[in-house]
Amino acid sequence: MEKKVILLTGASSGIGLSTAIQLMNKGFRVYAASRRGSENRTSDNGGEIISTMMDVNREEDIKKVLDEILAQNGHLDAVISNAGNGIAGSIEDTSIEEAKYQFETNFFGAVRVVQACLHIFRKQGYGKIIATSSVAAIVPIPFQAFYSASKAALLIFMQALAMETKPFGIQCCTILPGDTKTNFTSARKYTTASQSTESVYSEKMKKAVGKMEKDEQNGMDADDIAKAIVKQIEHKNMKAVVVPGFQYQLICWLFNRLPVKFRLKVVSMLY
Repeated sequence: MEKKVILLTGASSGIGLSTAIQLMNKGFRVYAASRRGSENRTSDNGGEIISTMMDVNREEDIKKVLDEILAQNGHLDAVISNAGNGIAGSIEDTSIEEAKYQFETNFFGAVRVVQACLHIFRKQGYGKIIATSSVAAIVPIPFQAFYSASKAALLIFMQALAMETKPFGIQCCTILPGDTKTNFTSARKYTTASQSTESVYSEKMKKAVGKMEKDEQNGMDADDIAKAIVKQIEHKNMKAVVVPGFQYQLICWLFNRLPVKFRLKVVSMLY
């Protein structure tokens, strides 16, 4: 039986690493892509993790990896776009360059990877595309406006992509994790101006991000998010949007139904 092949970005830690391991344990061949690489692994049932160096912001890296996958396997069954980063600071304290940095990986990095895979999936007549967005795509987070906006852009992009590619047998799914315990918290960057004592937002920003970091470290386990991703890979027909965890499903459901002024007030009170 032909082994199913997955390309997974952001695979060196957190949700990406957990997803790679779970897919390997189910017998998939996973090309685990990241900028720094990781280690190759195998499971008793023939599953594999093949560490691959790739920067989602470099088209030549993406092409090289896809060429290698096709040369070695002759097909690609799915791509999971999971690479991302976070930057914190008020909107006023964020330069255009810093805002672009946030979108570069979270949105355009995903777009580059997806676009590079589309012609492969079209020729095959099948393929699955999964992107890791965030509950922040639904519920905006103060002092992480550009992170929230990049994840919202990715969510809308994936839904438009689903409509365009359905005639070619391509399925699209967006995963929206809530607070999750990973090293994403310690890797979060801050805008330069937000760290200045002259910033009028400094104290409020520190309090809001501190609350977010506490929630993240007490949040869902990365394995739980990975299970939701793997479940969609295994399903014949993927869901368009998946929010792991009943708590976050309820939050997103309520947020979309409450008056805008009221829901923004509630989020402001939390942060």
